[in-house]
Amino acid sequence: MTARILIVDSVATKRIVLKVKLQSAHYRVTACATRAEAEAAITRQRPDLILFNPVGDAENLNAFCRDLRNASNTEGIAIIASGQDDTAKARFAALDAGADDVLPHPVEDALLLARVRSLLRIKSAGQEFSLRESTSRALGFGDARQAFTRAAKLAYIATDDGPPADAIAALARLPGHALETCQLSDILENRKAPRAPDAVILDLGRRSQAQAARFDLISELRARATTRMVAVLVIVPKCAQAEAAMYLDLGADDVVFDDVRGDELALRAKGLVARKLQQDGLRATVRDGLHAALTDPLTGLYNRRYVMPHLARMAEEAVASQRPFAVMMLDIDHFKTVNDAHGHAAGDAVLRAIAARLRENLRAIDLVGRIGGEEFLVAMPQTSARQAKLAADRLRRVIGNLPFVLDDGETHLAVSVSVGVAVSGAGDLPPQPLNQLCRGADKALYRAKTAGRNQVAMALSAA
Repeated sequence: MTARILIVDSVATKRIVLKVKLQSAHYRVTACATRAEAEAAITRQRPDLILFNPVGDAENLNAFCRDLRNASNTEGIAIIASGQDDTAKARFAALDAGADDVLPHPVEDALLLARVRSLLRIKSAGQEFSLRESTSRALGFGDARQAFTRAAKLAYIATDDGPPADAIAALARLPGHALETCQLSDILENRKAPRAPDAVILDLGRRSQAQAARFDLISELRARATTRMVAVLVIVPKCAQAEAAMYLDLGADDVVFDDVRGDELALRAKGLVARKLQQDGLRATVRDGLHAALTDPLTGLYNRRYVMPHLARMAEEAVASQRPFAVMMLDIDHFKTVNDAHGHAAGDAVLRAIAARLRENLRAIDLVGRIGGEEFLVAMPQTSARQAKLAADRLRRVIGNLPFVLDDGETHLAVSVSVGVAVSGAGDLPPQPLNQLCRGADKALYRAKTAGRNQVAMALSAA
């Protein structure tokens, strides 16, 4: 859905010009002149981003910005301040009131639109994580998120003569933030610390490198797994608005010009870190909730809730690629006697050990899950009937040929499994519906059991 943008500017000609520019970029735009009109517009339809000009009535509009940030129903709206009063004092006041960015005047269209895209992207990601977190809590998979209070790490990277003293002094005064100056290679290669910084300030204000090389720095940070989630603030020359726009589109979270004062830089860095830590907390909540919802707590394997929809997607891909697809049902032989003779703790230990052996002997693209008390499912894409039979027999031997040692370190249990295998799309046969494929594997498992256990049986259509 197209984002909604609200313009608040007392100058009619500026409102009209800005509205035309944003509508040309396919945003839905509403323009108004006063705070009262803006409040009425927000009540009618909540915008995704507000672009306001604090010139002439800066105190009132900054108070408006602060109220938006403090109200629960508007705190997530992205806010950009832009106007003629492009002074350090005015920028700091707007940022301190809660604006996400303050753009210079005049601002190039490329930078304005890039900043709009960047903030909408950031806000959208935050809303998505918040929605997932609330869903996890509603399903009972996690408690309400607590405030994220761990110490934050800031890294200042200067490409020339080192960072300005006032910037370092202001950043060092941020409470709860540890600051270090380093080279970009230190972060990319994890030279100084096992954990990447939460935010990186990349000072490119002196333009010592070729433009393409400077762009590559952002791409490198976003491409590495260890730094992909790091918040990035780039300092660029005041005359380089087009370059600033490119940094935002490459994935920088914020861009400032090289005339920035230390207190403004610290305020921006503080906001970036706070948002990054909040998203870390949300991400962890979602990850933990999904893990609890989709895995078996005893074995760590996927449970039926995950296995069945994932199996359906694997089957769809097999049909689309016209490649065979194998499903195995594995059942532990005489498992009840293990529990009866040695207790349920021993049975749990055997289940965990079998799960580990299955994981260790399957490919990364294969799916393995626990779908019943002593029953497991394995799905193998791009696997012919012959390959599936060999794999099933290998799994049977991996489990049956090596006894399981219980927690006492002395008791050794010999446990075997029976395996039923069905293959869809094998040879010249057409693909089978997934429910028919699973029934075929179940029937094959039953035949393996009745034939004496500890063996593999193929579904008749794949034999």
